Amino acid sequence: MSNLPPLSTRDFDADDIEEVIELRPTREHINMRLDKYVAGALPDLSRTYLQSLIDDEMLLVDGRKRRAAFKMTPGEVVTVALPVAKEFDLEPEDIPLDVLFENDDVLVINKPAGMVVHPAAGHPRGTLVNAVLHHAPGISIQGSTRPGIVHRLDKDTSGVMVVAKSDRAQTSLVSQWLERGVAKHYTALVAGVVDEEEATIDAPIDRDQVNRQKMSTSRQGREAVTHFTVTERFGEATLLDVEIETGRTHQIRVHLSFIGYPVAGDAVYGNKVSERVAEEFGASRQFLHASSLSFAMPGSGEERTFTAPMPDDLEAVLQRLRGENAGHVDEG
Repeated sequence: MSNLPPLSTRDFDADDIEEVIELRPTREHINMRLDKYVAGALPDLSRTYLQSLIDDEMLLVDGRKRRAAFKMTPGEVVTVALPVAKEFDLEPEDIPLDVLFENDDVLVINKPAGMVVHPAAGHPRGTLVNAVLHHAPGISIQGSTRPGIVHRLDKDTSGVMVVAKSDRAQTSLVSQWLERGVAKHYTALVAGVVDEEEATIDAPIDRDQVNRQKMSTSRQGREAVTHFTVTERFGEATLLDVEIETGRTHQIRVHLSFIGYPVAGDAVYGNKVSERVAEEFGASRQFLHASSLSFAMPGSGEERTFTAPMPDDLEAVLQRLRGENAGHVDEG
């Protein structure tokens, strides 16, 4: 957390500000719209919320209010003042859920891309928590603003999630996560052709020192271990099965970017190649899907594995890639 920098043209009450973030566009952001640039740098904030920050003069460029369509230039400083998050009144909302399994203890769902897991600044409604409260009104809340949530998926990551419906399930699942007794597999499409058939990335992760909304590898960070196996190779991309031992924020995306193979379509940790692959083959979001989750069922202790099919948007990307590969073979 930092004090409001002198660039601001408006005097804020310090009690109203949770954090001030400074963003500095580079050459790759030339002529990018202000709202698109900030949305890429701070993906947890919705476009609607960003517009409200612009309207309230809490999102400034070199200390001046600018329109959402303002074009970025390297050397400018974008200041984003995030207001203190209000206490959210958790309200049930009739939002459809793709339920994979349910009993008295747990609810296993296939989370769609675009859904935020729990209410936060910029996303007070329409979250998985709101949907769960409607679907399972008897869920144990105990004063929490994140009832039943024992793990998270990023907003634009789809796939398997488990929600604890009872106190004993909450206790059991939290313990399994802490003891690394849960097997978490993801499918990721990365930019570049990975030569190794399998590998392990063991690199601690911490908050990025320049952009506090990002994570990065750091010797001072928390332990983070990621394993991957190649499942398919394409001309400019590789499909991976990824298993994580730890569950750090953005772990898979940070680790794969760290070794030079960022997730295709990742607006935060990507590069020009991952952006080109996403554009060419129609990936409108980061190609990352939580494909399976294995854990011991609370109460019985039975080991169960739950899987989520590849969503249509990502499957379409794979079909285009496979079609290109087949075309290259035919030409040879």
